[in-house]
Order: sequence, then structure tokens, then C-alpha cells
Amino acid sequence: MTAEARSPQAPVRRSGATLTAHWQTWRPYTTCYPALLGLAGALVAGGRTPEGLVVAALAPTLGWLAGHYLGDYFDRHLDAIAKPQRPIPSGRLSPVAALVCGVGCAVASLVATTVVNWRTVPVVGLAMGGIVAYSTLFKRMGLAGNLNRGALSALALAIGAMTAAPWPPWALLPAAVGFLLHDTASNLIGTVRDVEGDRAGGYRSVPVRHGVAVAVRLAAVLWASGTAAVGLGALTAGRPAAQLGMLAVAAVIGAAALSAVRPGVATARRALRSHELLVAERLVLAASVVAGAAGVGAALAILLPALAFSILTQARMRARHEFPAPAGGEDTP
Repeated sequence: MTAEARSPQAPVRRSGATLTAHWQTWRPYTTCYPALLGLAGALVAGGRTPEGLVVAALAPTLGWLAGHYLGDYFDRHLDAIAKPQRPIPSGRLSPVAALVCGVGCAVASLVATTVVNWRTVPVVGLAMGGIVAYSTLFKRMGLAGNLNRGALSALALAIGAMTAAPWPPWALLPAAVGFLLHDTASNLIGTVRDVEGDRAGGYRSVPVRHGVAVAVRLAAVLWASGTAAVGLGALTAGRPAAQLGMLAVAAVIGAAALSAVRPGVATARRALRSHELLVAERLVLAASVVAGAAGVGAALAILLPALAFSILTQARMRARHEFPAPAGGEDTP
């Protein structure tokens, strides 16, 4: 028996390592985004009751967490090649635990929305199917995988709206299209960061097949189109000036993000910085829809703490999650 096994501190250390592994799997810097999308959808649909808004934020977030757990479960062999520091390939989280937690979060999301509106069952089912299909099929297929990820954001808006109305209102359509295109672009920038690992694992992403320059230019077109679509939705918003004002802020941040990976200067590290900016920018973009429905004050009250949390946790965790630590370095949360 080793000294560590005999020590009463060993179980505590193992427990702490397991909790840290779950926390890393959540990617907490991304979790405010599905909550904001759900709230935006609910507010556009007329939702105002506290309990309805809680479900609107909670259900997409649980689905998002399910996506991270299940994605890491299905990607564990690729991660063992490209990102061995992640919880499953590093042995800090078992594949079975990731699968159970992913299914549990998906079921919890379904139950929460079904209690409010039983019509959400096929929509939540479609979202969960999209999560599984992304990792098991579409991620290997280039642009189809990026579009799959964008569609999940549109579904988060729809699920939020259905906590306040039987079906999503037509007024939500421009925003849904906008976030589909925007998050397709964001996911495409993520593939620029992962191009070496994807190539080694046999994943035919857009930059692997066509080059980084093509991927970045395509992402820029999709981002601009998505931003314009969200702006178009301001035409039917209760407070169009509020939505357009916050949209302008998001556009400036997004343009800076894409400038960081313009053709000729894009590297994996710069792609990570670009994506970090896009993670912050899409919070502002989602908050612009909230502003259009409920006003700037309400939007800022939600956005500012979410933005601070996302920026701080990204600074603490993001690079360690995406890139192996240097030799002799620590793996910290």
C-alpha cells in the first residue's frame, strides 16, 4: 500500500480532482450564453413571469452542459491525440461518468421544459439529437458540423420562447437565423484553432480541407450575415433603438475578433484569442435581443455579471483546456 493510499487526505484529493474535472467539462465561460439565449427567446415571446424566465434560462443551459459531457464522451479518442490534458483522456473523469452526466442533464432539461409546455418535447429531442449527431457524424464533415452547432443556438432561442408561448413567434425568426449563422462562424474559428489535431484524427474540417484562409473568410461572411439578421429582427422589436445600440457594440467586438485571425496571421493561439472574444461578443449579441424586448436596463443587469464571469473564467481556464501544458507545467482549473 502506498503512502498516498494510506493517507486520509488521498480520498479528499481524488474527490477534488473529480470535481475539478466536472467543472472543466462544463466550460463555465460558455454557460451564460445559452441562458441568455433562452431568456431572449422567452422575452420576445412575451414571457414575464419569474418562474417562466427561470426555466427559459435553465433548460438551454442544462442542454448545453449535456452537449459538453456527451461531446467529450464521443470525442475522447480524438482528444487523446490532440488534447490529452482534458478530463477524460487524462483519466480524471471516466467515460461512463461523462455519459451518465450528459444523459442526466438532457433529461433534466426535457423535464423542466415539459412541465411548462409539453410541445417542447420534439424541439428538445431535436436539440439532443443534434448534439449526438455533431460528435458522431457531422464534426468529421466540415461545414455541415459547423452548421449543426449553429442550429443548436437557434433551438435554444426556440426552447426559451416556448416557455412563454405554445410555439415560437415569427418575430423570433430573424434572431434565430442570425444566431445560427453567427455560431456557425464561431465554431468555424474553433476549427482553425484545432486544425492540427483534426488533421491527425482524420477530421475533415474546412481549414483541413481548404486551408485556414478559406475558413477565416467564410467565417467572416457568416458572422456578418448573422449580425445583420439579428439587426433585422430589431424592426419588429418593442425597443428597436435599444437592440440596435447593443448590436453595434457586439459588431465592434466581433470585428476585432475576426481581425485577430485574418489571413496571413492566423495561428492556433490567435484563433483561441479570436474565439475568446467571440464568446464575449455573442453574450452582447444575445443581450441586444433582450434589450429589444425588455429595455437596455434589463439587458445590462443580466449582461454585465455574465460578461464578467465569462471573461474571468476564460482567463483562468481556457488555454489550459485547449492546449496541453508545457513540460513540467501544472494542470490547474
